[in-house]
Amino acid sequence: MPEFRDKKFENRADATIKLLDILPKERLIKEKWLLISLTTQSIPIVNMVADKLNLDYDLLFCEPINAPNNKECKIGMVSETEEIVLNDALVDSFGINLDFIYSEAHRKYEEKILPKVYKFRKGDLIGSLKDKRVLLMDEGCETGMTVMTAIKTVISEKAKSVAYAAPVLSNDVANALEVVTDEIFCVHKITNFVDVGFYYKSIEELNAQSILEIISNSKNYLPFRKRGENSGKDS
Repeated sequence: MPEFRDKKFENRADATIKLLDILPKERLIKEKWLLISLTTQSIPIVNMVADKLNLDYDLLFCEPINAPNNKECKIGMVSETEEIVLNDALVDSFGINLDFIYSEAHRKYEEKILPKVYKFRKGDLIGSLKDKRVLLMDEGCETGMTVMTAIKTVISEKAKSVAYAAPVLSNDVANALEVVTDEIFCVHKITNFVDVGFYYKSIEELNAQSILEIISNSKNYLPFRKRGENSGKDS
């Protein structure tokens, strides 16, 4: 039974308050950074930061690519722009060929990512990131594969800079991210990381309806606001 001293946050709201304390808020506001949530479960945190700083935010969808002989083994990730990041060591050890990887990545794009795009963005893929300062955000990070996929996507989309923020992450992941990001903002870096939920006293699983309610009522969720603006122009 884990002791409470291992818990770093009461809940997502507590984690967000502590994350806000270490963010360079004035700089983010002045330079109009775009916040991007890496999971739907991180939306409450990103939405709260966006509301406090009056910054736009978006969602970036990624899905795991699993080994053909072990559906629980994640060998890579694919993003909604079909950027792929692989765990080369696992790919080599399993002897997985690239044809399978690209076929599986496209299948995940069609079957998993596109339905989420329609549900949470009304069918619009992520907007242009060219010349934008992007802050990728998450409720925590254990392996870093989703973050790496997001970073590759953002760089490919010609963002001006890319930073990462999370209340808690593995120290190993933090070291790896320092090489590929401009900045990292983290409340707690953990050497012997267990899993994200371990460090929250309470962290409920949010269903799709809960997520839709948050983003629909947000003045900062960029995809829905853009659709409203476009509707106004057409009328």
